[in-house]
Amino acid sequence: MGALHQGHLALVKRALRQNDVVYVSIFVNPTQFNNTKDLEKYPRTLEEDISKLKLLGESVWVYAPIAEDIYNGSIESRRFDFGGLEHEMEGKHRKGHFDGVGTIVSKLFEIVLPNKAYFGEKDFQQLAIVRKLVEITDLDVEIVGCPIYREVNGLALSSRNQRLTKEQRQEASFIYSTLKAAKEKFGTKSASKVSKWVNDQFEGHPKLSLEYFEIADAKTLKPMKRKVANKKYRAFIAVYANDVRLIDNIALN
Repeated sequence: MGALHQGHLALVKRALRQNDVVYVSIFVNPTQFNNTKDLEKYPRTLEEDISKLKLLGESVWVYAPIAEDIYNGSIESRRFDFGGLEHEMEGKHRKGHFDGVGTIVSKLFEIVLPNKAYFGEKDFQQLAIVRKLVEITDLDVEIVGCPIYREVNGLALSSRNQRLTKEQRQEASFIYSTLKAAKEKFGTKSASKVSKWVNDQFEGHPKLSLEYFEIADAKTLKPMKRKVANKKYRAFIAVYANDVRLIDNIALN
């Protein structure tokens, strides 16, 4: 959705290493927002974005449509059944969000017709949704997940970070340090005890407000009830720094 940072550019660079031509779609998708104020405040920096992409070479093309190009005057989402993936974490807190994601991604795929599409693991639930979308729509696209790109202090790069003050950026490093500590505790403690510990940490933080912390099965995204051998688990978190919403996640095993 634009406001490109080094995390986005890392996706483009990886795509360039593996393909002849790379298309970057830049479109602030209105159907992904359940909060109109968040949509209004979302950073839009198209000229800067294009300048950054030009530095990566002539094999990078930009597709930057307007809403009328995509939605033909009717800005609304299709309804999707993602097999329950859409009801967890972000789905609980952002009603209709993943219908918006599925709608715009399917439209972009149908327009651009890519062989591969690259998505960052910071939006791990979105990555799972897009993989499911390709499966249920029979789109011939290979979805490639890419590691989270972080600032020096550990804060996951996000376009929303542009709205943070310098002090808030420093404070927000607490999110990743807490995730790393939760991962360590997960080796010896139950999911419920780790979750309580994380909630307690944010209860005592004056500048950050925890929306949710969830330990879930990395495949189904269902909340973990008890550890099962050979299953992969991830911790997911959403935090507010004033009115800026930040998400992150970490593999636990």
